[in-house]
Amino acid sequence: MKGLAWVFQYAKRYRLSLVLTVASMLVLVGVQLVAPWIVRTMVAAVTDPGAGPEALTLVARLALLALAVYILRALMQFTRSYAAHVAGWHVVADVRNDVYRHLQRLSLRFYEDKQTGQLMSRMVNDSELLEQLVAHAIPDVFVNVLMLAGVTAVLMSMSWQLALLSMIPIPFIVLAMRGFARYVRPAFRQRQVALGELNAALNDNLSGIREIQAFTREEAEADRVWTRIVRYRDSLLHALRLMAVFHPAVELAASLGTIVLIYFGGRLVLNQTLPIADLVAYFLYLELLYQPVRALSNVWESIQQSVAGAERVADLLEQEPDVAERPDAIEFPGRAKGAIRFEGVSFRYSEGEMVLEDINLDIAPGSVVALVGPTGVGKTTIVMLIPRFYDPCQGRITLDGYDLRDLTLASLRRQVSLVLQEVFLFHGTVRENILFGRPDATEEEMIEAARVANAHDFIAELPQGYDTMIGERGVKLSGGQRQRLAIARAVLKDAPILILDEATSAVDTETELLIQEALERLMVGRTTIVIAHRLSTVRRADEIVVLRDGRIVERGNHAELMAHDGLYRRLNLVQVQDEISQAALREGTN
Repeated sequence: MKGLAWVFQYAKRYRLSLVLTVASMLVLVGVQLVAPWIVRTMVAAVTDPGAGPEALTLVARLALLALAVYILRALMQFTRSYAAHVAGWHVVADVRNDVYRHLQRLSLRFYEDKQTGQLMSRMVNDSELLEQLVAHAIPDVFVNVLMLAGVTAVLMSMSWQLALLSMIPIPFIVLAMRGFARYVRPAFRQRQVALGELNAALNDNLSGIREIQAFTREEAEADRVWTRIVRYRDSLLHALRLMAVFHPAVELAASLGTIVLIYFGGRLVLNQTLPIADLVAYFLYLELLYQPVRALSNVWESIQQSVAGAERVADLLEQEPDVAERPDAIEFPGRAKGAIRFEGVSFRYSEGEMVLEDINLDIAPGSVVALVGPTGVGKTTIVMLIPRFYDPCQGRITLDGYDLRDLTLASLRRQVSLVLQEVFLFHGTVRENILFGRPDATEEEMIEAARVANAHDFIAELPQGYDTMIGERGVKLSGGQRQRLAIARAVLKDAPILILDEATSAVDTETELLIQEALERLMVGRTTIVIAHRLSTVRRADEIVVLRDGRIVERGNHAELMAHDGLYRRLNLVQVQDEISQAALREGTN
């Protein structure tokens, strides 16, 4: 019921379509109840020994009535089908929209152990099952229960003894439906899990097809995907096997009613206590009696599948973001000056060791601060805390005196431009990717941003310039070109805080120098936080913060840190020796 309750909240938005569906189904019930009555009247008329010419007139009228009834049935079937689909697919669209918006709200911590394919499967495949529930299962349950009641009433009016005998199989069918629900729903839920795993494997492999080919892992990955395919196939066949047992059991139980009618109905006719016309009509009505029972058994399968999908979607919607916006959060007033303060900040990604411990750091407005240190000491984690992709476990962070947790997420993140080490570009044009930073920017502003990022020249040489399609994740561009587009995107956003996490790591030395010059112009008047492994790129920073094991161990400018025999000086000397060795190697090769 938990899986169904929230679906009903969506379905209520489309009452008109659902009311039209139910109304047409009510008419269909009436039409189906009329058809056997027409046959009964016709049989009674033609078997009456005293029938005269008026019987022919009655038969003609009955034929015209049957024609009208079947035309009305066709119209109602169309109305029922289309109106139900309107409601069902609107519900699916609304659920998918809400699921996607909810996924956008979830913190990065949620995505750390999730596969994209799994989330896509829940959003697309599982939500699609709700259409069966809204458009078919629920209306069918309603109309078939109504049909069952209507047919029972007619049968009772004709012969209450035969009616009671015909009801004998129904309790067994109901018990079978309840019993199979214990096994069928978990089976269909497992099928959905297996489908999600298959989608996840396909998404990973198609995204990494270059690496698969480069490492000649085609056969191994094909085997891995085949394993997922087999797992989905077997889970589906397991669920269908349960249903395959269920359906014949229902049919067998329903056939018992026909056997009862043949025996007892025949005896009543022979004893002349039941007219033959009533027996013929009874057989027709008996089919109508078991038709909703059979339909309910089929609907039960749809309900099990739909509820399994609904539960998986509901589980996703119930996930709460780790970084939540307070109900009384305020908009950041205007443009930030850029004063950032870390006060006793500690952080861990999950239960275990702290990534950051007791970080105290003041970043002055308009200053350039570089974070350096060995890999894995928490440099990137520090900058991820500023736009609140994560919240610290202890301590607090302020921007211009405002606690970040007191601000709305949107107004906070408008203050920050971010260029990460791993560049992500969307499938689309160069123009669309740059304008992602500020969609309302003018053509001139976009081109200027590209010039600042030293990207305009290579863009102009592309086949369609700024309208060139770059492929998924910018696959048609080189690493340096992708990096410069990401920088142009950040430049166009024009935020007062600029975060550069290895922003020049994917470019050659010549391009790096040009970008550094552009970034130095961009940094004027902005608070800039730079992360770089190549220490040559941070020497001009106003302050260099050195981290080790999640703690700040040194701080100062380049000259001050080089004057002391500390970690920064040792890192610098190692890199200088490495650069000399590489230069000598290149000269020897030439």
